[in-house]
Amino acid sequence: MAGSPSSDTPSPRSTRPAWPPDWARLSAIALALALGGLGGWLASLASLPLAWMIGAMLATTVASLSGAPIAMAAPLRTVMVAVLGVMLGSGFTPEILAAAGAWTPSLLAIALYIAVCGLAGMAYFRVFCRYDPVTSYFSAMPGGLSEMVLVGTEMGGDGRVISLIHATRIMLVVLAIPFAFTLGGGLDLGDRPAIGPALSELPAYDYAILGASGLVGYLVARWLKVPAAAVVGPMVVSAAVHLAGMTAAKPPADIVACAQVAVGTALGARFAGTPLRLIGRTLLASVGVTVILVAITLLFALALHAATALPTGPVVLAFAPGGLAEMSLIAIALGADAAFVAIHHIVRIFLIVVFAPFAFRRLGW
Repeated sequence: MAGSPSSDTPSPRSTRPAWPPDWARLSAIALALALGGLGGWLASLASLPLAWMIGAMLATTVASLSGAPIAMAAPLRTVMVAVLGVMLGSGFTPEILAAAGAWTPSLLAIALYIAVCGLAGMAYFRVFCRYDPVTSYFSAMPGGLSEMVLVGTEMGGDGRVISLIHATRIMLVVLAIPFAFTLGGGLDLGDRPAIGPALSELPAYDYAILGASGLVGYLVARWLKVPAAAVVGPMVVSAAVHLAGMTAAKPPADIVACAQVAVGTALGARFAGTPLRLIGRTLLASVGVTVILVAITLLFALALHAATALPTGPVVLAFAPGGLAEMSLIAIALGADAAFVAIHHIVRIFLIVVFAPFAFRRLGW
């Protein structure tokens, strides 16, 4: 499947020279980005929530399902996700740090949330979709797309199904949540604050600090094998420099919009080259499990609100079974506490990546 971890890596025996470049792939990437940019621009004209990402995702998904030769460059997505990490880190302030103690109950609840989602999702896939135990288990995990595909395939699961289930779940959640907040009155499109300054407003010093935060954070997190290194590492370093008072700047709004286009395009391009029949069956299965997971998310949010008085909206964003990068962008767009949302997603992904394979082996399948 296009976008899988192995699709961009030549085989060890490949003798294809590094130059000239693969013009067919370059043209596919250029087409995907052009379509994603066009979709984002049209969505922004329509004043849709999270317009640049949702517009890009819809445009490239339609192109993928239509058989258009599109692809996404993994390094470009990594750079753009690092921009998002720096953006998230810029939201860490001493006031937020002081309030972090109030997040302890919701952070502890994430482990229970993962277990409930995993059990409910696995039961759904086994009973209604007739998937085998391995495919059901790793498809049901509410996060860790790349890791769940790799480990699930190694253990005998259907890698294409696992990948499609996770990709469509993320797409459905990213589509549904902003519109649900808009329709429910949780987002006032007319009063949203600017995401960042204009390109010309940021001094060279701040560009250097933010750029170094992204680069150093990513390289260190990758070296340490941190899950979601492209967003977690830059976020941690950016948070440190902002808390230290080295800068108060945020990445420019135009660059953040480009990051949204890249992330949305990558989501849509995942479906390129996949048979329509498989996509249709898997999409139906993914709709069902997404409804189940979102219902569980709402129940946890309501329970935590009743027990701790944490506001329901940010808790929904913090627990929603979407990707870390995507849900963090939504938090920024909705004006929610992006640090609160990001920290919860980091904990969720860490717990899934570390403990889900271990738990599966303990089950003895």
